[in-house]
Amino acid sequence: MINGNKVLFSGMQATGSLTIGNYLGAMKNWVALADEFECFYCVVDMHSITIRQDPAELRRRARKLLQIYIAAGLDPEKSCLYYQSHVSGHAELAWILNCFTYMGELNRMTQFKDKSAKHADNINAGLFDYPVLMAADILLFQADVVPVGVDQKQHLELTRTIAERFNNLYGDVFTVPEPYIGKVGAKIMSLQDPARKMSKSDENPNGSIYLLDDPDTVARKCRRAVTDSEGMIRYCAEQPGVSNLLDIYSACTGKTPQEAEKEFDGQGYGVLKDAVAESLNAILQPLQKRVAELEADKAYVDRIIRDNAEKAQYYSTKTLRKVQKKVGFPERPRIK
Repeated sequence: MINGNKVLFSGMQATGSLTIGNYLGAMKNWVALADEFECFYCVVDMHSITIRQDPAELRRRARKLLQIYIAAGLDPEKSCLYYQSHVSGHAELAWILNCFTYMGELNRMTQFKDKSAKHADNINAGLFDYPVLMAADILLFQADVVPVGVDQKQHLELTRTIAERFNNLYGDVFTVPEPYIGKVGAKIMSLQDPARKMSKSDENPNGSIYLLDDPDTVARKCRRAVTDSEGMIRYCAEQPGVSNLLDIYSACTGKTPQEAEKEFDGQGYGVLKDAVAESLNAILQPLQKRVAELEADKAYVDRIIRDNAEKAQYYSTKTLRKVQKKVGFPERPRIK
């Protein structure tokens, strides 16, 4: 608990370009959570280097992601928006937790197997150890709740296991986090393959709409979206492409998919695709304008980075010192 509120932790990797799936499925809901929780939203740059990155590009993307957080409506005076690499406690706690995590547990992580298959020339220890750093991210702030997607549930379960194992040995040190079950974010699928989730790493650029795509690009990608040959607009499993467009439209307008289905009853796919593009641009253009303003106000963004890093460092240090004492490390002298 911080200031009488439960703590929520989440973050996004500073790789690739964020899609409307990232926004509609997660970030849009984060904004409302600031009134309910003490929120820490991390720009996940340490996890990002398990795959080779261009250094200058990683720095650029990390700053852009922080700007998008703010532009999406996250208040940096209320929620803590910070770079993972600016808080040394992430790495320090991860090492300690490594010593309380078993090889067999890490061997069972499906994401390691998936990423190893994609990056067979760079199966590094960091990729294998990724879940322990993720556990450190969460436990460092004594997070009560963590919003997780399907692909991260296994990692949160491991986090809970590690926390309980440590607590059983040393007492009540870590808060054991729960998955956050709140308003369900829209699950946005690829425009070119509605069986797969929309991804910022999609090799087909027409499959994803990115938050910084211009209006013409958004319209073009929507027009190229896969539908089918039925010629009817129905929200059903038999029409995954059409259903995906209805999900996007609903998430943008606040309507239910069933209401959207009725709205387009008897219309052609072209009408639906144009409406989806229009609803997306109504959200993306204000966000892009705010990002441009933040890019121009370097001093403000630099202040947010500095102040939020100090806040994150303060709360992380409280946990880290407690853990270090429990495992027997000598007390650190205070350095002036």
